Amino acid sequence: MTVVSMEDVVKALSNTMGKKGMSHEDLEKLAEYILSFFGYTDEVIDNRLTSEDRDVFYMLEEEGFLTTTQEEVHLKKGKLWRIHYWILKKDQILRMAHLEEEKVGPEDPSAVYAQMDEGVWKKH
Repeated sequence: MTVVSMEDVVKALSNTMGKKGMSHEDLEKLAEYILSFFGYTDEVIDNRLTSEDRDVFYMLEEEGFLTTTQEEVHLKKGKLWRIHYWILKKDQILRMAHLEEEKVGPEDPSAVYAQMDEGVWKKH
């Protein structure tokens, strides 16, 4: 079972939403908010959420932190009951938390300029 720490969630949020201008303090609050729902489990039943919580969960789904699934249960009266779940994407959170800044590589066209000598720049 994959385990995600508070630090992992904060780093992942920092690498995604932090780049969009969210403050570090708000990122920490959001990480605590997320983990308060999931605790030691991977999923949360949708009925537990308020409409405000659900809005935040949709935003987190767009960022790749959550996904949804549903289960259909047949009741004795012949009715179909759908149960919706939110699932914490722990592997994705760990990937986002450990993103390294892109380094200039040989496939990057600007790598040519980084390798040029100072003398070349002075000539032209």
